[in-house]
Amino acid sequence: MNDLILNGYVNKPVDKSLDLVAEIEKLKKEKDAIILAHYYQLPEIQDIADFIGDSLALSQQAAKTKAQIIVFAGVHFMAETAKLLSPDKKVLLPDLMAGCSLADSCPADDFFAFKAKYPEHKVVSYINCTNEIKALSDVICTSSNAVQIVNSFPKDQPLIFAPDKNLGDYINKISGRNMVVWPGACHVHKRFSVSRIVQLKKDHPEAKIIAHPECEKDVLILADHIGSTSSLLQFTKTDDSKTYIIATETGILHQMTKANLQKTFIPAPPDDATCACNDCSFMKLISLEKIYNSLKYEAPEIHVDASIREKALAPVQRMLDISAKLGL
Repeated sequence: MNDLILNGYVNKPVDKSLDLVAEIEKLKKEKDAIILAHYYQLPEIQDIADFIGDSLALSQQAAKTKAQIIVFAGVHFMAETAKLLSPDKKVLLPDLMAGCSLADSCPADDFFAFKAKYPEHKVVSYINCTNEIKALSDVICTSSNAVQIVNSFPKDQPLIFAPDKNLGDYINKISGRNMVVWPGACHVHKRFSVSRIVQLKKDHPEAKIIAHPECEKDVLILADHIGSTSSLLQFTKTDDSKTYIIATETGILHQMTKANLQKTFIPAPPDDATCACNDCSFMKLISLEKIYNSLKYEAPEIHVDASIREKALAPVQRMLDISAKLGL
């Protein structure tokens, strides 16, 4: 099967006359497959997914699905997490090059040495990390449940937070903790331009600024609401405003627009003066053609090293258990 894969995906021509949506639906039924898609995926992929969500919701769905094949329209660490939770299922990632700049910012060897400096500290790691980092952690969190996971530890328990510095700093502020924070960052959320957001606000004074906590501190200071991707979406559904400036990856605008046809959503611009929006280059590697070929040939398949699976699974399961207990 490896000979089918070139540049990270099944490199087979797809007949241009095919109705890809219909063909993907047919293959899903034939193969007992389910498609999980992150909010940052292309609109046409979100529209064919069996379940759309952020990292926590996708992890929960991966844990409970009865399908034999999981096609993960997301990035590598998400598919790895699905495989951790469903080791007997076939997990497919349509493009293996769909990585994560944040996960890449925390090499396991470097983090092992960093952790050794703080022997009394427990490790809370953001789910946007490799299995090697998960295996070095005590519990995993997502942006949806990070504060609650951190607060599940006694106040006097010293903590390390990895790998996102901005999210860690934000949680420290909200929780009153003083966690030691690994200095990683997401290439999308660190690139928002404060000056260009301020100008957008001047041009649209009625707009509310809403931001993901992976954003830089100066962006978060401007925000009227800070939250996970699902929290930002929910805010736009329940808030009375009609216009929003969105400081996160632009894929979420598809769901916001579908849920709020009478509202206006403006993507916050990056520091690149030639670009008006901020996309994740990794998320956008997934396409309908790649999903079709992935299902057809059942590749590329995600495998998890048995030597670290148990260690990596335990902190993910602790997160799910805490989330279930708290009703998250």
